[in-house]
Amino acid sequence: MRLTGGTLGGRRIAGPRSPGVRPTPGRVKEALFSILGSRTVDARVLDLYAGSGAIGFEALSRGAREVVFVEGQPRVAARISALAAELGLERGRARVVNARVERALERLESRFDIVFADPPYALGLPERVLLRLHERGLVDERSLVVYEHSSRADAAAPAPYRLQRDAAYGEVVLAFLVLGQEQA
Repeated sequence: MRLTGGTLGGRRIAGPRSPGVRPTPGRVKEALFSILGSRTVDARVLDLYAGSGAIGFEALSRGAREVVFVEGQPRVAARISALAAELGLERGRARVVNARVERALERLESRFDIVFADPPYALGLPERVLLRLHERGLVDERSLVVYEHSSRADAAAPAPYRLQRDAAYGEVVLAFLVLGQEQA
């Protein structure tokens, strides 16, 4: 995989060879960061179900202040830590939490500007995870949650979230969720 923009643009990163890890396709990743634009700059980012770490590393490359990677598989989490070191990221900019997402949310503190959630497609909408993000104060009305899912799945936003927009790229859909009521 290749980082597509920012200070690390063009650098290759080797993803883990682990069952269940499905990296976001390159064209979807490019489209995502095109949509986000400058919103990534100086953002505090949470990468849930981090897998290869490509989304979080792309955010760091494009100016994110900090990315917290949450990955439940120990070998995969160790690979993300090793990649952060290989890329020369300063201590504190890339933090890896090796825990199931539900457990990690109980240990995290403070609000995130952007949350990426790319669970295994078989799990479907991680409604409990989205609700817990809100309950714990990890997101607020200024935060954006990007949920990646299969085009074959229904991804209705659970209250108190609303779908701001979605974008389909073949089999992959990016749903952009925000807290709050629909504006008239």
